[in-house]
Amino acid sequence: MKQFLHSVGRCSLLLLVSACTCISSFGQSSESSSVFEAGISVGPTNLLSDLGGNAGKGTKFIKDNNFPATKLIFGAYLTYQPNEWLGFRLALNRGTLVGDDALIKGKGGLEEARKNRNSDVRSRITEGMLLAEVYPTVFLEGDPSDVVGRIRPYGVIGIGFFHFRPQGTDPLTNEWVDLQPLHTEGQGFAEFPGRKEYKLTAFQYTLGAGAKYFFSEKVNLSLELLHRTTNTDYIDDVSTTYIDPSYFFAHLSNAQATLAKRMANKSGSVGAPYGPGQKRGTSTNNDAFFSINLKLGFRLGRGGNDYSQTRCPVRF
Repeated sequence: MKQFLHSVGRCSLLLLVSACTCISSFGQSSESSSVFEAGISVGPTNLLSDLGGNAGKGTKFIKDNNFPATKLIFGAYLTYQPNEWLGFRLALNRGTLVGDDALIKGKGGLEEARKNRNSDVRSRITEGMLLAEVYPTVFLEGDPSDVVGRIRPYGVIGIGFFHFRPQGTDPLTNEWVDLQPLHTEGQGFAEFPGRKEYKLTAFQYTLGAGAKYFFSEKVNLSLELLHRTTNTDYIDDVSTTYIDPSYFFAHLSNAQATLAKRMANKSGSVGAPYGPGQKRGTSTNNDAFFSINLKLGFRLGRGGNDYSQTRCPVRF
């Protein structure tokens, strides 16, 4: 999985660099000029992690998406388009990701083990992204600078980082509790040298697609799907196996250890409780999340001398 992430990252960077090298040559033959666009976005977002899911073996993306766990993500962005077919977007988003084993509908299959784990998570995220947008249908347009009334499909690829803060509900008080300081799987404990304490900032690689409609030369509306593959398996604080609760008392204060014991193992809702060494998560699959964004954009201005000239619409 990690090799796959590195490959995706290298490909993303390569495509971004390749796109940059094409700007100059294409710009000389294009009638359109550079333009900046600023806007806001909002839409549903869902976590794809060890928690929750549907019947059978856990997989990725839509199959294991739990719609009741949907939350909203809000954002703002600034895009620079050197021409009409290519754009570079800098975006900042804020939202919440949720996962809950209680949402699993048990059908007597492999999903029963996850449901019996009985864990949940709420993780607030702040995300920054650098994305490249490609509008392939521009090459089929007679006059790409005449945008009014057009619908343009586009693809998105890029990289980013995000800060997250996993919390779980305390079964005793039903209050949300920060999970990372509790070392629920022994992260950072000397007895588990392979489990380093995870950081609350991680990287992600983004792929997506969307369509943009132009109400006027200045205002447009877009709908897009963005999928993020991350380099962390701890957005939900679940990755490896259960540990002996005595390790909590050896490394944490008595109050923290007592809380960690409750939060690390809430299993037993539909079967026998799990014990030390038994599977808690799948460390070979990093977490992911996706969003469906509705974007309202405003073009701020256009460079070049042809923008102020009178043009006759040309379409084919």
